[in-house]
Order: sequence, then C-alpha cells, then structure tokens
Amino acid sequence: MQLILVSGLSGSGKSIALDVLEDAGFYCIDNLPASLLGDTLAFVSGAGHERIAVAVDARSAALASLTERVAALKSSGVDCRLLFLEATAPTLLRRYSETRRRHPLAGAGLTLAEAIEQERTVLAGVADLGHRIDTSGLQPKALRGWIRDLLGLSAGGLTLLFESFAYRDGIPLDADWVIDSRMLPNPYYEPGMRALTGRDALVIEYLDKQELVQRLIEDVRSLLARWLPEIVRDNRSYLTVAIGCTGGRHRSVYLAERLARSFSSDWRVLVRHRGLVEYDP
Repeated sequence: MQLILVSGLSGSGKSIALDVLEDAGFYCIDNLPASLLGDTLAFVSGAGHERIAVAVDARSAALASLTERVAALKSSGVDCRLLFLEATAPTLLRRYSETRRRHPLAGAGLTLAEAIEQERTVLAGVADLGHRIDTSGLQPKALRGWIRDLLGLSAGGLTLLFESFAYRDGIPLDADWVIDSRMLPNPYYEPGMRALTGRDALVIEYLDKQELVQRLIEDVRSLLARWLPEIVRDNRSYLTVAIGCTGGRHRSVYLAERLARSFSSDWRVLVRHRGLVEYDP
C-alpha cells in the first residue's frame, strides 16, 4: 500500500496537491483525524484501493499523534510519505486577500497574520516528517508540475532536487543545503550575456572556462558524494540543494544544470529554476 500525506499551511496549495494525486489515481481524503489513519486505511484498502492520499493539517483532530501513527504505519509495511507545503507570510496574506476566504484558525481577537503564524507553530512538528515544498511565488500550473515530478518516487530511493534561486528573492524554504555562488565571475556583466541564462551556450562556454566556477563544482560534487549515502541511511527520500546567485538566471542556473548532470547516472535527479519559471498571464 502507498500512502501520501499532504500537510502544510492553509493557502499554500494543499488542494492543488490533492487534485494532482487524485488525477494520478490516488483515493483522496481531506482533513482526516490522525487517530483514524490506521482504521481508514484498512477500510479503504479492503475496498480495493492501494494508493491513498490523505490531507492532515491544522484542522485535523489528534494532530499530536501523527508522528506516532506514521511510524506505526511504516513499521507495518505501508509506503508512507508526507508532502508539507508552505509559503512566506506575505505570500499567504496576498492569497487570502485575493480569494477573500476565511482562515481556518481565524477566531475572535486574531488577525489574519496572527492566525497564519499560529498555524505555522501548530504544524512545526509535522513539517519535519517529510519533504517541504515552498510554494511562494509559484503559480498553480508550476506547482502541479513540481508535485507530479515528486510523485515519481513510487519506486523508492533518494531524489536529488537541484534548485537555482535569486538571493534578492530570499532563500527557498524547502532548501536542505544552500550553496552561495555570488562570489563567482558574473556573466551578467559580460557583453551580450545580460539577457541570456545559464542554459545558453554563450554563458555555458564562459563559465566552463572559469577556474573558480569549476573548483566550486568539484567541491560540491565531492561533498555530496561523501554524504549522500549517509543521508539515504537516515531514511531520507528527498534532498533539495538550493544554489543561489544575485539574479537567479546565470551562475546558479549553470551550476544546478552541471551538478544535476553529474549525479543523474546514479540518482533520481530533478532540476528546477525559480528565476526562470514561466508564469501564466
């Protein structure tokens, strides 16, 4: 049996995640008390469903017992994974302002901002149980694509996500390791390269020739090669390596692509570029 738990902050995209899972053939349940997980799985699997997705969030009863329930399910042989969706406070405030929906924890005397922070506190322990996805700045179409890729983990093993970003936009919340490339030569200031990205041949050729760039690549390769086996032994399914530069379009993109190529023969590898995401109009 395969069970995917979807949790996270209200407004971060949990409904989108459940829609993607349902489209992929999962039997989906929203807002189930953690204490009912075992009985519900037994009932649903008895009806012939072996791929199940359950949303467990701050609305769910018995949330404190979730860690214990997940451990029990894994020990019984259930392939149990958790996706935790989150976003920055300004992003969530904007989304609630646009939709005009009421926050589930909003009550007497609580502002929307206070309700968001209270929910973040309530779910702090849940976030550490699975893979965290920062949906800040992502349109629904982009988020669906990210989740679909992550669902390719049914065969097991570790998935390496190399993610480029711009420091001016902040470090992604889903980053496990963060690599700073701002000290490297910047193609942005080279003639004819400002409008290009780290995927373009002219930028690649330029950075291929930079000794500092190649030295950083080798250092990161060695570091990852040394510690990835230990991360797997720690029962991790995902590792997000976030690589940042000033604008998130040249150096970080180039490095993410190069590192992904280095590890693609031995690991399941994904590449995402936050600064290059195409938004719907």
